[in-house]
Amino acid sequence: MGRMRKILRFLLPAGVVVLAVVVVMAMAGIAKNKRPEQKQEEDQKLLVDVLTADRNFLNFVVESQGSVRPRTETTVVAEVSGKISSVSPNFVAGGFFRKGDVLLQIDPSDYSAALKRAQAALASRRAQLLQELARSDQALKDWNNLGGNRGEPNDLVLRKPQLAEAKANVRAAEADVEKAMRDLERTKIRVPYDGLVKEKSADIGQFVSPGTRLGITFAVDSAEIRLPLSGNDLAFLELPAPTGDDDRPAPKVILSATSGGTERQWEATIIRTEGVVDESSRVVYAVAQVRDPYGVFGISRAEPLKIGTFVSAEIEGIPADNLVILPRSVLRSDNTVLVANSENQLEVRPVAIERSTPQTVYIREGIEPGERVIVTALEAPIPGTQLAIAGDEEEDSDAEDAEPSKLNEVADSVLAAGEAG
Repeated sequence: MGRMRKILRFLLPAGVVVLAVVVVMAMAGIAKNKRPEQKQEEDQKLLVDVLTADRNFLNFVVESQGSVRPRTETTVVAEVSGKISSVSPNFVAGGFFRKGDVLLQIDPSDYSAALKRAQAALASRRAQLLQELARSDQALKDWNNLGGNRGEPNDLVLRKPQLAEAKANVRAAEADVEKAMRDLERTKIRVPYDGLVKEKSADIGQFVSPGTRLGITFAVDSAEIRLPLSGNDLAFLELPAPTGDDDRPAPKVILSATSGGTERQWEATIIRTEGVVDESSRVVYAVAQVRDPYGVFGISRAEPLKIGTFVSAEIEGIPADNLVILPRSVLRSDNTVLVANSENQLEVRPVAIERSTPQTVYIREGIEPGERVIVTALEAPIPGTQLAIAGDEEEDSDAEDAEPSKLNEVADSVLAAGEAG
């Protein structure tokens, strides 16, 4: 009896396992026999994603890009010679200054002395002129006293040549004074606008001569961006005439650039076109202007737009109506798009294109509002192919997953029973 128990004790678990395997295989066979017909039916349809077409009113946007540059840039040079005696604290790379600020001072001593000499010479020439005027008047009186009834005195008698020379000497002396005053004023290096120092090339103690480069500055009241435009872009823009004699409003521009992982934007306007076609690239340049790029005058509240920044530009174009806007990827090389018709069949539809960009296509004719455009990439589409539209019908994946789950539950229960035995 004990021996029989031992035999059963070893054989019973093995039998339970074998029974579980048999049950699982049998149920799997049953499930398999039920599914082939359903799979064949599903395989006949092509699953695609679609977009519903709609007609829109919009203003075209033309994209371009360029670098920010100053409206006015000046290479500051010395106009007189001498040693630089002082330098403004603002005369450093990146330093701001106001119109008329003295950026550098050249030693004015020699020019002050030259001005005094010129003023003294002018005073002497004016005195000589007064003497000649007096002599001319006296010569006329003497002529009259000695017998003026003999006719008019000649120019030599009236000392007119000497008088003309004295007047010329006064004018020359006045010019010398003006030159001396200008030279003295030129010892103070100023720039006639509010600006920023781009480059500093001279410093205190340095001797300079006329033409010596001292630095580079630029105005900060406005900045400009040259934006290249192709002939196709120009068809969708209303740009100012090169002559500037039209009254059309300037197109608005949104500039953007990424700095430190953050995208910043600035407002600008197209103020002119350069009026020529670049021979190498075959583009026309439009010039956008940004007022107060550094926020110095309180006109702009945006982040400072630094000179040299490379920006992307979106230029407001002409208005358009009744266009279907779709991703550029749906347009095929032969100007057709794929459409799912009302019977969920594939159609290859020719369309009329108003405009296309690398991201978007604007369709004028060929697609009606409410039609479904296929956005799934198909290598060889066949008209009439039956389609399954993603999202229209629920998949039977939940039902498919249910059968294996039941089989697993049965197997687990059988195994649990074996372990208990």
